[in-house]
Amino acid sequence: MEDRAPHIPVLLTPLLAACAPVTGRWLDGTFGAGGYTKGLLEAGADHVTGVDRDPLALQMAEPWAGAYGDRLSLVAGTFSQLDHYDTDLDGVVLDLGVSSMQLDQAERGFSFQKDGPLDMRMSQSGRSAADLVNDTDEAVLADILYLYGEERASRRIARAIVEARARAPIDTTLQLAEIVARCLPRPKPGQSHPATRSFQAIRIAVNTEFDELAEGLAAAERALKPGGLLAVVTFHSLEDRIVKRFFQTRATEEQGNRYAPRAAGPAPSFTLVTRRAVGPDDVELAQNPRSRSAKLRVGRRTADPAHKLDLAAIDVPLIRQKGARR
Repeated sequence: MEDRAPHIPVLLTPLLAACAPVTGRWLDGTFGAGGYTKGLLEAGADHVTGVDRDPLALQMAEPWAGAYGDRLSLVAGTFSQLDHYDTDLDGVVLDLGVSSMQLDQAERGFSFQKDGPLDMRMSQSGRSAADLVNDTDEAVLADILYLYGEERASRRIARAIVEARARAPIDTTLQLAEIVARCLPRPKPGQSHPATRSFQAIRIAVNTEFDELAEGLAAAERALKPGGLLAVVTFHSLEDRIVKRFFQTRATEEQGNRYAPRAAGPAPSFTLVTRRAVGPDDVELAQNPRSRSAKLRVGRRTADPAHKLDLAAIDVPLIRQKGARR
């Protein structure tokens, strides 16, 4: 799982460099502790709309948000709806995953390193991780672990969870972590905890993170004005693959050849600012080891219409219905 300090926004320096000069109206769709928003405002943005689904994030901003006056607006909501909050934007920033302020609070149930209720809800409402773990069909649970966590032992772990919950409900983070750990070899020094991938997968499912990401990218496409910038920071390969494919499908026209002419399709809605993902440099890694898996991708909006969202085309993992098998 991502493990980030809220006071150190990851890849902020390269993000601001790729988006320079920072001017006009921006939207920070994953406000968190406000690191990116502060960076944008201090770099020259005229106004930033900060959006977060976690009520705690907005509460924690109250002591300092007023210092920016009418240059900062805060919205309780999801970034999948960002084009409802502001439009004609000069830029959108998305910093994906779970924040350290969520990981560090045991009562939020995100971390397997601290015992707490099995919750994981970013919005603090709706279906919890405990509900998912205790009620989901075994085959669907295995698919969640495999497709959202890239966990090869997904079927073994799903079976162990179902057997354990038949004896008693799985209510705490350490209960679940121990069940998963018993299904996997003991990690070698330097390797991640055995429950890392499973916790990631369950958190993604609880918060519908991949659907949110796809819808958020499409909403940014609609909300940005021509020349506007979309900057996305990801923390694991599945997120990055979706963002990469989104930009590829919108920034590159399908190429044909003499045997198969190029198929007609929508004109590119983005040009690529970063041709490859940008990672942390040695200085940032030394200052913030939690940035090691971060990747930044930036695209610039063209004047052509937004494309229709196709989840399969951008490699969003899809969980099948009850009883389905991979």
